[in-house]
Amino acid sequence: MSLKNVTLPADVKGVHIHFVGIKGTGMAALVEIFHVRGAVITGSDVSERFYTDEILEKLGIKALPFSKDNITPSVQYVIYSSAYSPEKNPDLVQAVQKGIPIMLYTEALGALSGTAYSCGVCGVHGKTTTTGLVGTLLKNLDLPSQVLAGSVIASFGNSCTMTKNCVPGAKNYFVAETCEYQRHFMSFCPQKIILTSVESDHQDYYPTYEDIRNAFVDYICKLPVGGQLIYCADDQGAVEAARIAREKRPDIQCIPYGENAEGDYRLQFGIVECGKHFFTVQAFGQCAISVPGNHNVRNAVAALALAAELLKTDGKNPADYAKKLKDGLAAFAGGKRRSEIVGKAKNAVGKDIIFIDDYGHHPTAIKTTLAGYRDFYKKHRIIVDFMSHTYTRTAALLEEFASSFADADDVILNKIYGSAREDASCATVTGETLAEHARKYHRSVHYCAEFGQAAEEGMKLLAGDSGKDFPDGFLFVTMGAGDNWKVGKHILEKMRGSAS
Repeated sequence: MSLKNVTLPADVKGVHIHFVGIKGTGMAALVEIFHVRGAVITGSDVSERFYTDEILEKLGIKALPFSKDNITPSVQYVIYSSAYSPEKNPDLVQAVQKGIPIMLYTEALGALSGTAYSCGVCGVHGKTTTTGLVGTLLKNLDLPSQVLAGSVIASFGNSCTMTKNCVPGAKNYFVAETCEYQRHFMSFCPQKIILTSVESDHQDYYPTYEDIRNAFVDYICKLPVGGQLIYCADDQGAVEAARIAREKRPDIQCIPYGENAEGDYRLQFGIVECGKHFFTVQAFGQCAISVPGNHNVRNAVAALALAAELLKTDGKNPADYAKKLKDGLAAFAGGKRRSEIVGKAKNAVGKDIIFIDDYGHHPTAIKTTLAGYRDFYKKHRIIVDFMSHTYTRTAALLEEFASSFADADDVILNKIYGSAREDASCATVTGETLAEHARKYHRSVHYCAEFGQAAEEGMKLLAGDSGKDFPDGFLFVTMGAGDNWKVGKHILEKMRGSAS
Protein backbone atom coordinates (compact mmCIF):
# COMPACT_ATOMS: atom_id res chain seq x y z
CA MET A 1 0.00 0.00 0.00
CA SER A 2 1.05 3.63 -0.34
CA LEU A 3 2.78 4.98 2.72
CA LYS A 4 0.60 7.48 4.55
CA ASN A 5 1.99 10.92 5.40
CA VAL A 6 4.67 10.65 2.71
CA THR A 7 5.72 14.12 1.62
CA LEU A 8 7.83 15.26 -1.28
CA PRO A 9 10.58 17.83 -0.75
CA ALA A 10 9.72 21.37 -1.84
CA ASP A 11 12.84 21.32 -4.00
CA VAL A 12 12.98 18.12 -6.07
CA LYS A 13 16.06 19.08 -8.09
CA GLY A 14 18.24 15.96 -8.38
CA VAL A 15 15.67 13.73 -6.63
CA HIS A 16 15.17 10.39 -8.45
CA ILE A 17 11.46 9.62 -8.88
CA HIS A 18 10.25 6.46 -10.64
CA PHE A 19 6.76 6.49 -12.22
CA VAL A 20 4.78 3.25 -12.58
CA GLY A 21 2.22 3.65 -15.37
CA ILE A 22 4.14 6.62 -16.74
CA LYS A 23 2.13 6.73 -20.00
CA GLY A 24 -1.11 7.67 -18.28
CA THR A 25 -2.22 11.19 -19.18
CA GLY A 26 -2.15 12.48 -15.61
CA MET A 27 1.11 10.70 -14.91
CA ALA A 28 2.79 12.13 -18.01
CA ALA A 29 1.61 15.60 -16.96
CA LEU A 30 3.10 15.11 -13.50
CA VAL A 31 6.34 13.94 -15.12
CA GLU A 32 6.46 17.20 -17.07
CA ILE A 33 6.02 19.23 -13.87
CA PHE A 34 8.76 17.36 -12.02
CA HIS A 35 11.05 17.45 -15.05
CA VAL A 36 10.79 21.25 -15.18
CA ARG A 37 11.63 21.31 -11.46
CA GLY A 38 14.81 19.33 -12.04
CA ALA A 39 13.92 15.83 -10.81
CA VAL A 40 15.65 12.73 -12.19
CA ILE A 41 12.88 10.65 -13.76
CA THR A 42 12.47 7.04 -14.84
CA GLY A 43 9.27 5.17 -15.51
CA SER A 44 7.65 1.94 -16.61
CA ASP A 45 4.52 0.95 -18.51
CA VAL A 46 3.09 -1.44 -21.11
CA SER A 47 4.69 -1.63 -24.55
CA GLU A 48 1.64 -0.34 -26.48
CA ARG A 49 2.27 3.11 -27.90
CA PHE A 50 0.13 6.00 -26.63
CA TYR A 51 0.06 9.67 -27.58
CA THR A 52 1.85 10.41 -24.30
CA ASP A 53 4.93 8.60 -25.67
CA GLU A 54 5.59 11.74 -27.70
CA ILE A 55 5.51 13.87 -24.55
CA LEU A 56 7.96 11.56 -22.78
CA GLU A 57 10.26 11.37 -25.80
CA LYS A 58 10.48 15.17 -25.94
CA LEU A 59 11.78 14.99 -22.36
CA GLY A 60 14.28 12.25 -23.26
CA ILE A 61 12.40 9.61 -21.24
CA LYS A 62 11.76 6.08 -22.51
CA ALA A 63 9.19 3.94 -20.72
CA LEU A 64 10.71 0.69 -19.44
CA PRO A 65 8.93 -2.67 -19.21
CA PHE A 66 7.64 -3.45 -15.71
CA SER A 67 10.42 -5.11 -13.70
CA LYS A 68 11.77 -5.21 -10.17
CA ASP A 69 15.11 -4.23 -11.70
CA ASN A 70 13.71 -0.75 -12.39
CA ILE A 71 13.96 0.00 -8.67
CA THR A 72 17.65 0.82 -8.60
CA PRO A 73 19.53 2.02 -5.49
CA SER A 74 19.19 5.64 -6.66
CA VAL A 75 15.35 5.64 -6.67
CA GLN A 76 14.09 7.80 -3.78
CA TYR A 77 10.33 7.92 -4.46
CA VAL A 78 7.88 5.91 -6.55
CA ILE A 79 4.66 7.43 -7.90
CA TYR A 80 2.12 5.04 -9.37
CA SER A 81 -1.15 4.99 -11.28
CA SER A 82 -4.23 3.52 -9.57
CA ALA A 83 -4.37 1.05 -12.49
CA TYR A 84 -1.52 -0.89 -10.84
CA SER A 85 -1.45 -2.73 -7.53
CA PRO A 86 1.39 -2.55 -4.97
CA GLU A 87 0.73 -6.24 -4.30
CA LYS A 88 1.09 -7.34 -7.94
CA ASN A 89 3.15 -4.90 -9.98
CA PRO A 90 6.84 -5.97 -9.86
CA ASP A 91 8.17 -2.40 -9.61
CA LEU A 92 5.87 -1.62 -6.68
CA VAL A 93 6.47 -4.94 -4.92
CA GLN A 94 10.21 -4.28 -5.06
CA ALA A 95 9.83 -0.69 -3.85
CA VAL A 96 7.77 -1.81 -0.85
CA GLN A 97 10.32 -4.51 0.00
CA LYS A 98 13.11 -1.93 -0.10
CA GLY A 99 11.14 0.53 2.03
CA ILE A 100 11.05 3.20 -0.69
CA PRO A 101 8.14 5.66 -0.23
CA ILE A 102 5.38 5.04 -2.78
CA MET A 103 2.55 7.42 -3.57
CA LEU A 104 -0.56 7.27 -5.72
CA TYR A 105 -0.73 9.85 -8.50
CA THR A 106 -3.43 11.74 -6.59
CA GLU A 107 -1.32 11.74 -3.41
CA ALA A 108 1.69 13.05 -5.31
CA LEU A 109 -0.44 15.75 -6.94
CA GLY A 110 -1.70 16.69 -3.48
CA ALA A 111 1.83 16.85 -2.10
CA LEU A 112 2.84 19.04 -5.02
CA SER A 113 -0.11 21.36 -4.42
CA GLY A 114 1.10 21.95 -0.87
CA THR A 115 4.30 23.57 -2.17
CA ALA A 116 2.53 26.44 -4.01
CA TYR A 117 -0.51 28.70 -4.01
CA SER A 118 -2.77 26.07 -5.58
CA CYS A 119 -6.10 26.15 -7.40
CA GLY A 120 -8.19 23.09 -8.25
CA VAL A 121 -10.51 22.81 -11.26
CA CYS A 122 -13.31 20.32 -10.64
CA GLY A 123 -16.74 19.28 -11.91
CA VAL A 124 -18.44 16.37 -13.63
CA HIS A 125 -17.97 18.12 -17.01
CA GLY A 126 -15.46 20.55 -18.46
CA LYS A 127 -12.47 20.07 -16.14
CA THR A 128 -9.84 19.54 -18.83
CA THR A 129 -11.01 22.28 -21.18
CA THR A 130 -11.36 24.79 -18.33
CA THR A 131 -7.88 23.95 -17.01
CA GLY A 132 -6.49 24.30 -20.52
CA LEU A 133 -8.16 27.70 -20.85
CA VAL A 134 -6.73 28.83 -17.49
CA GLY A 135 -3.23 27.84 -18.59
CA THR A 136 -3.62 29.62 -21.91
CA LEU A 137 -4.63 32.81 -20.10
CA LEU A 138 -1.78 32.55 -17.58
CA LYS A 139 0.72 32.20 -20.44
CA ASN A 140 -0.20 35.80 -21.32
CA LEU A 141 0.23 37.16 -17.78
CA ASP A 142 3.28 38.04 -15.69
CA LEU A 143 2.39 35.62 -12.91
CA PRO A 144 4.78 32.80 -11.93
CA SER A 145 2.59 29.79 -12.64
CA GLN A 146 2.36 26.12 -13.52
CA VAL A 147 -0.76 24.43 -14.89
CA LEU A 148 -1.52 20.71 -15.17
CA ALA A 149 -4.37 19.53 -17.42
CA GLY A 150 -5.77 16.05 -17.93
CA SER A 151 -4.98 15.99 -21.63
CA VAL A 152 -2.66 17.44 -24.24
CA ILE A 153 -3.54 21.12 -24.81
CA ALA A 154 -2.66 22.60 -28.21
CA SER A 155 -1.87 26.06 -26.81
CA PHE A 156 0.54 24.48 -24.29
CA GLY A 157 2.69 23.43 -27.26
CA ASN A 158 0.93 20.02 -27.43
CA SER A 159 1.83 19.36 -23.82
CA CYS A 160 -0.26 18.57 -20.74
CA THR A 161 1.38 21.35 -18.72
CA MET A 162 2.29 25.02 -18.92
CA THR A 163 5.07 26.69 -16.94
CA LYS A 164 5.64 30.47 -16.80
CA ASN A 165 8.34 32.27 -14.79
CA CYS A 166 8.35 29.87 -11.82
CA VAL A 167 11.14 30.41 -9.27
CA PRO A 168 11.98 27.66 -6.72
CA GLY A 169 11.13 28.79 -3.20
CA ALA A 170 9.16 31.86 -4.40
CA LYS A 171 5.38 32.38 -4.43
CA ASN A 172 4.27 30.38 -7.46
CA TYR A 173 0.72 29.68 -8.59
CA PHE A 174 -0.25 26.08 -9.39
CA VAL A 175 -3.50 25.19 -11.17
CA ALA A 176 -4.51 21.55 -11.69
CA GLU A 177 -7.44 19.52 -12.91
CA THR A 178 -8.73 17.58 -9.88
CA CYS A 179 -10.88 14.46 -10.14
CA GLU A 180 -13.95 13.56 -8.11
CA TYR A 181 -13.76 9.80 -8.70
CA GLN A 182 -13.20 7.93 -5.42
CA ARG A 183 -12.76 11.39 -3.84
CA HIS A 184 -9.31 11.68 -5.38
CA PHE A 185 -9.47 15.47 -5.17
CA MET A 186 -9.44 15.28 -1.37
CA SER A 187 -5.63 14.90 -1.54
CA PHE A 188 -5.35 18.34 -3.14
CA CYS A 189 -4.69 21.51 -1.11
CA PRO A 190 -6.64 24.32 -2.82
CA GLN A 191 -6.65 28.05 -2.13
CA LYS A 192 -9.22 28.59 -4.89
CA ILE A 193 -11.57 26.15 -6.64
CA ILE A 194 -13.46 26.27 -9.93
CA LEU A 195 -16.62 24.13 -9.86
CA THR A 196 -18.14 23.66 -13.32
CA SER A 197 -20.94 21.16 -12.68
CA VAL A 198 -22.37 18.54 -10.32
CA GLU A 199 -24.68 15.72 -11.35
CA SER A 200 -24.97 11.96 -10.99
CA ASP A 201 -21.95 10.07 -12.36
CA HIS A 202 -19.49 7.28 -11.41
CA GLN A 203 -22.40 5.23 -10.14
CA ASP A 204 -20.07 2.37 -9.17
CA TYR A 205 -18.67 4.62 -6.44
CA TYR A 206 -21.46 7.20 -5.95
CA PRO A 207 -24.76 5.25 -6.08
CA THR A 208 -26.85 8.41 -5.59
CA TYR A 209 -26.68 12.03 -6.67
CA GLU A 210 -26.40 13.06 -3.02
CA ASP A 211 -23.25 10.92 -2.67
CA ILE A 212 -21.38 12.71 -5.45
CA ARG A 213 -22.73 16.14 -4.44
CA ASN A 214 -21.52 15.63 -0.88
CA ALA A 215 -18.06 14.73 -2.17
CA PHE A 216 -17.87 18.09 -3.96
CA VAL A 217 -19.11 19.85 -0.81
CA ASP A 218 -16.37 18.20 1.24
CA TYR A 219 -13.78 19.26 -1.32
CA ILE A 220 -15.01 22.87 -1.24
CA CYS A 221 -14.75 22.79 2.54
CA LYS A 222 -11.02 22.07 2.22
CA LEU A 223 -10.58 25.73 1.24
CA PRO A 224 -8.78 27.81 3.85
CA VAL A 225 -10.44 30.70 5.68
CA GLY A 226 -11.35 33.26 3.03
CA GLY A 227 -10.69 30.79 0.19
CA GLN A 228 -12.59 31.29 -3.05
CA LEU A 229 -15.10 29.05 -4.80
CA ILE A 230 -15.74 30.10 -8.40
CA TYR A 231 -18.88 28.18 -9.39
CA CYS A 232 -21.22 27.96 -12.38
CA ALA A 233 -24.47 29.74 -11.57
CA ASP A 234 -26.12 28.02 -14.58
CA ASP A 235 -25.60 24.51 -13.20
CA GLN A 236 -28.16 23.43 -10.60
CA GLY A 237 -25.80 20.94 -8.93
CA ALA A 238 -22.96 23.45 -8.67
CA VAL A 239 -25.31 26.04 -7.17
CA GLU A 240 -26.57 23.51 -4.63
CA ALA A 241 -23.06 22.37 -3.66
CA ALA A 242 -21.97 26.00 -3.24
CA ARG A 243 -24.99 26.76 -1.04
CA ILE A 244 -24.42 23.76 1.24
CA ALA A 245 -20.70 24.48 1.51
CA ARG A 246 -21.37 28.12 2.36
CA GLU A 247 -23.82 27.04 5.09
CA LYS A 248 -21.05 24.93 6.62
CA ARG A 249 -18.31 27.48 5.98
CA PRO A 250 -19.64 31.06 5.88
CA ASP A 251 -16.07 32.35 5.53
CA ILE A 252 -15.70 30.94 2.00
CA GLN A 253 -16.02 33.52 -0.79
CA CYS A 254 -18.51 32.20 -3.35
CA ILE A 255 -18.05 33.83 -6.76
CA PRO A 256 -20.64 32.91 -9.43
CA TYR A 257 -20.18 32.95 -13.19
CA GLY A 258 -22.62 32.38 -16.04
CA GLU A 259 -25.88 33.77 -17.41
CA ASN A 260 -27.53 33.54 -13.99
CA ALA A 261 -24.62 35.12 -12.14
CA GLU A 262 -24.53 38.59 -10.64
CA GLY A 263 -21.33 40.57 -10.61
CA ASP A 264 -18.14 40.71 -12.65
CA TYR A 265 -18.56 37.33 -14.33
CA ARG A 266 -22.12 37.62 -15.57
CA LEU A 267 -22.31 36.12 -19.08
CA GLN A 268 -24.31 37.10 -22.12
CA PHE A 269 -24.09 34.85 -25.18
CA GLY A 270 -23.50 36.44 -28.55
CA ILE A 271 -23.44 35.29 -32.16
CA VAL A 272 -21.50 32.48 -33.79
CA GLU A 273 -19.82 33.47 -37.03
CA CYS A 274 -16.55 33.03 -38.94
CA GLY A 275 -15.50 30.14 -36.69
CA LYS A 276 -15.83 32.18 -33.49
CA HIS A 277 -18.30 32.20 -30.62
CA PHE A 278 -18.75 35.75 -29.31
CA PHE A 279 -19.94 36.57 -25.80
CA THR A 280 -19.88 39.38 -23.25
CA VAL A 281 -18.56 39.24 -19.68
CA GLN A 282 -19.63 42.10 -17.43
CA ALA A 283 -16.13 42.98 -16.19
CA PHE A 284 -14.39 42.65 -19.57
CA GLY A 285 -16.88 43.37 -22.35
CA GLN A 286 -16.96 41.37 -25.58
CA CYS A 287 -14.78 38.25 -25.83
CA ALA A 288 -14.55 35.32 -28.27
CA ILE A 289 -13.34 31.74 -28.43
CA SER A 290 -12.73 29.48 -31.43
CA VAL A 291 -14.08 26.21 -30.00
CA PRO A 292 -17.77 25.26 -30.39
CA GLY A 293 -20.52 25.13 -27.80
CA ASN A 294 -22.18 27.22 -25.09
CA HIS A 295 -20.60 24.89 -22.54
CA ASN A 296 -17.16 25.96 -23.73
CA VAL A 297 -18.16 29.62 -23.44
CA ARG A 298 -19.04 28.95 -19.80
CA ASN A 299 -15.69 27.17 -19.35
CA ALA A 300 -13.99 30.25 -20.82
CA VAL A 301 -15.74 32.55 -18.35
CA ALA A 302 -14.72 30.26 -15.46
CA ALA A 303 -11.08 30.46 -16.61
CA LEU A 304 -11.34 34.22 -17.02
CA ALA A 305 -12.71 34.52 -13.47
CA LEU A 306 -9.88 32.46 -11.95
CA ALA A 307 -7.20 34.37 -13.87
CA ALA A 308 -8.72 37.68 -12.76
CA GLU A 309 -8.92 36.58 -9.12
CA LEU A 310 -5.28 35.44 -9.23
CA LEU A 311 -4.28 38.85 -10.55
CA LYS A 312 -6.10 40.42 -7.59
CA THR A 313 -4.34 38.02 -5.21
CA ASP A 314 -1.04 39.19 -6.70
CA GLY A 315 -1.98 42.82 -6.10
CA LYS A 316 -2.79 43.61 -9.72
CA ASN A 317 -5.86 45.14 -11.35
CA PRO A 318 -7.50 42.70 -13.84
CA ALA A 319 -8.80 45.63 -15.91
CA ASP A 320 -5.20 46.47 -16.80
CA TYR A 321 -4.86 42.98 -18.32
CA ALA A 322 -8.14 42.88 -20.25
CA LYS A 323 -6.52 42.76 -23.69
CA LYS A 324 -4.05 40.05 -22.66
CA LEU A 325 -6.87 37.98 -21.19
CA LYS A 326 -8.99 38.32 -24.34
CA ASP A 327 -5.98 37.44 -26.51
CA GLY A 328 -5.49 34.34 -24.35
CA LEU A 329 -9.08 33.23 -24.91
CA ALA A 330 -8.68 33.74 -28.66
CA ALA A 331 -5.48 31.66 -28.65
CA PHE A 332 -7.12 28.59 -27.11
CA ALA A 333 -7.39 25.80 -29.70
CA GLY A 334 -8.77 22.95 -27.61
CA GLY A 335 -7.18 19.76 -26.38
CA LYS A 336 -6.63 16.13 -27.25
CA ARG A 337 -10.00 14.34 -27.54
CA ARG A 338 -11.84 17.58 -26.67
CA SER A 339 -13.61 18.49 -29.93
CA GLU A 340 -10.29 17.67 -31.58
CA ILE A 341 -10.26 17.96 -35.37
CA VAL A 342 -8.24 14.89 -36.31
CA GLY A 343 -8.38 15.29 -40.08
CA LYS A 344 -10.27 16.24 -43.21
CA ALA A 345 -11.05 14.38 -46.43
CA LYS A 346 -13.36 14.34 -49.43
CA ASN A 347 -15.68 11.53 -50.43
CA ALA A 348 -16.02 10.06 -53.92
CA VAL A 349 -18.32 12.86 -55.08
CA GLY A 350 -16.08 15.61 -53.70
CA LYS A 351 -18.01 16.41 -50.52
CA ASP A 352 -15.90 17.69 -47.61
CA ILE A 353 -15.72 15.61 -44.43
CA ILE A 354 -14.39 16.94 -41.11
CA PHE A 355 -13.39 14.23 -38.60
CA ILE A 356 -13.68 15.16 -34.91
CA ASP A 357 -12.89 13.12 -31.81
CA ASP A 358 -14.35 13.99 -28.40
CA TYR A 359 -14.15 12.46 -24.92
CA GLY A 360 -17.80 13.21 -24.04
CA HIS A 361 -19.09 10.17 -22.15
CA HIS A 362 -21.99 11.50 -20.05
CA PRO A 363 -25.44 12.33 -21.48
CA THR A 364 -25.14 16.00 -20.59
CA ALA A 365 -21.73 16.25 -22.27
CA ILE A 366 -23.02 14.47 -25.39
CA LYS A 367 -26.06 16.73 -25.64
CA THR A 368 -24.24 20.02 -25.11
CA THR A 369 -21.31 19.07 -27.35
CA LEU A 370 -23.51 17.99 -30.26
CA ALA A 371 -25.62 21.14 -29.83
CA GLY A 372 -22.40 23.13 -30.07
CA TYR A 373 -21.46 21.37 -33.31
CA ARG A 374 -24.92 22.01 -34.74
CA ASP A 375 -24.52 25.72 -34.01
CA PHE A 376 -20.90 25.89 -35.23
CA TYR A 377 -21.25 23.65 -38.31
CA LYS A 378 -24.73 24.71 -39.37
CA LYS A 379 -24.55 23.40 -42.95
CA HIS A 380 -22.96 20.01 -42.23
CA ARG A 381 -24.63 16.62 -41.88
CA ILE A 382 -23.52 15.35 -38.45
CA ILE A 383 -22.79 11.64 -38.00
CA VAL A 384 -21.74 10.48 -34.51
CA ASP A 385 -20.20 7.15 -33.53
CA PHE A 386 -20.62 6.69 -29.76
CA MET A 387 -19.18 4.09 -27.41
CA SER A 388 -20.67 4.14 -23.93
CA HIS A 389 -18.27 3.80 -21.01
CA THR A 390 -19.08 1.42 -18.11
CA TYR A 391 -22.14 -0.76 -17.68
CA THR A 392 -23.09 0.94 -14.41
CA ARG A 393 -23.21 4.43 -15.93
CA THR A 394 -25.11 3.18 -19.01
CA ALA A 395 -27.69 1.36 -16.89
CA ALA A 396 -28.18 4.23 -14.44
CA LEU A 397 -28.59 6.86 -17.19
CA LEU A 398 -30.05 4.72 -19.99
CA GLU A 399 -32.88 7.04 -21.06
CA GLU A 400 -30.66 10.10 -20.70
CA PHE A 401 -28.10 8.51 -23.03
CA ALA A 402 -30.77 7.35 -25.46
CA SER A 403 -32.22 10.85 -25.83
CA SER A 404 -28.93 12.76 -25.99
CA PHE A 405 -28.28 12.55 -29.76
CA ALA A 406 -30.96 14.97 -30.98
CA ASP A 407 -28.52 17.24 -32.81
CA ALA A 408 -26.91 14.40 -34.79
CA ASP A 409 -28.38 13.39 -38.15
CA ASP A 410 -27.16 9.79 -37.89
CA VAL A 411 -26.06 7.78 -34.85
CA ILE A 412 -23.80 4.71 -34.78
CA LEU A 413 -23.61 2.92 -31.43
CA ASN A 414 -20.87 0.45 -30.45
CA LYS A 415 -20.70 -2.16 -27.72
CA ILE A 416 -20.13 -0.85 -24.20
CA TYR A 417 -16.56 -0.14 -23.14
CA GLY A 418 -16.51 -1.89 -19.78
CA SER A 419 -14.34 -1.00 -16.82
CA ALA A 420 -11.89 -3.45 -15.28
CA ARG A 421 -13.81 -2.85 -12.04
CA GLU A 422 -17.00 -4.36 -13.50
CA ASP A 423 -18.18 -7.89 -14.15
CA ALA A 424 -19.62 -7.81 -17.67
CA SER A 425 -21.48 -11.09 -17.11
CA CYS A 426 -23.64 -9.37 -14.47
CA ALA A 427 -24.45 -6.32 -16.61
CA THR A 428 -28.13 -5.49 -17.13
CA VAL A 429 -27.54 -3.50 -20.34
CA THR A 430 -25.56 -3.85 -23.56
CA GLY A 431 -24.76 -1.53 -26.44
CA GLU A 432 -27.69 -3.08 -28.28
CA THR A 433 -29.98 -2.17 -25.37
CA LEU A 434 -28.87 1.43 -25.71
CA ALA A 435 -29.51 1.34 -29.46
CA GLU A 436 -33.04 0.00 -28.95
CA HIS A 437 -33.83 2.82 -26.53
CA ALA A 438 -32.17 5.45 -28.74
CA ARG A 439 -34.50 4.50 -31.61
CA LYS A 440 -37.40 5.80 -29.53
CA TYR A 441 -35.90 9.30 -29.83
CA HIS A 442 -33.97 9.25 -33.10
CA ARG A 443 -34.92 8.16 -36.61
CA SER A 444 -31.43 7.03 -37.77
CA VAL A 445 -29.70 4.74 -35.26
CA HIS A 446 -27.32 1.96 -36.34
CA TYR A 447 -25.96 -0.62 -33.91
CA CYS A 448 -22.47 -1.83 -34.84
CA ALA A 449 -20.88 -3.72 -31.97
CA GLU A 450 -17.38 -3.89 -33.48
CA PHE A 451 -15.30 -1.11 -34.93
CA GLY A 452 -14.99 -2.79 -38.34
CA GLN A 453 -18.77 -2.84 -38.69
CA ALA A 454 -19.00 0.76 -37.49
CA ALA A 455 -16.42 1.90 -40.05
CA GLU A 456 -18.33 0.14 -42.85
CA GLU A 457 -21.57 1.80 -41.77
CA GLY A 458 -19.82 5.14 -41.49
CA MET A 459 -18.41 4.79 -45.01
CA LYS A 460 -21.92 4.15 -46.36
CA LEU A 461 -23.35 7.20 -44.63
CA LEU A 462 -20.47 9.37 -45.88
CA ALA A 463 -20.53 8.07 -49.45
CA GLY A 464 -23.08 10.30 -51.15
CA ASP A 465 -24.06 13.89 -51.63
CA SER A 466 -25.11 15.46 -48.34
CA GLY A 467 -27.92 17.26 -50.15
CA LYS A 468 -29.22 20.80 -50.28
CA ASP A 469 -29.83 20.86 -46.51
CA PHE A 470 -26.12 20.29 -45.83
CA PRO A 471 -24.19 21.98 -48.64
CA ASP A 472 -20.93 22.16 -46.66
CA GLY A 473 -20.60 18.37 -46.38
CA PHE A 474 -20.22 16.08 -43.39
CA LEU A 475 -19.03 16.14 -39.79
CA PHE A 476 -18.03 12.66 -38.57
CA VAL A 477 -17.68 12.57 -34.79
CA THR A 478 -16.29 9.76 -32.64
CA MET A 479 -17.36 10.30 -29.06
CA GLY A 480 -16.82 8.49 -25.76
CA ALA A 481 -14.21 7.52 -23.18
CA GLY A 482 -13.38 4.25 -24.96
CA ASP A 483 -11.18 3.61 -27.98
CA ASN A 484 -13.75 4.07 -30.75
CA TRP A 485 -11.61 6.93 -32.07
CA LYS A 486 -10.20 4.07 -34.14
CA VAL A 487 -13.41 4.11 -36.21
CA GLY A 488 -12.82 7.66 -37.40
CA LYS A 489 -9.12 7.01 -37.92
CA HIS A 490 -9.87 3.94 -40.09
CA ILE A 491 -12.37 5.82 -42.28
CA LEU A 492 -10.08 8.82 -42.63
CA GLU A 493 -7.11 6.68 -43.65
CA LYS A 494 -9.25 4.70 -46.11
CA MET A 495 -10.63 7.84 -47.73
CA ARG A 496 -7.24 9.46 -48.00
CA GLY A 497 -5.88 6.24 -49.48
CA SER A 498 -8.66 6.14 -52.05
CA ALA A 499 -7.95 9.73 -53.01
CA SER A 500 -4.21 9.09 -53.58
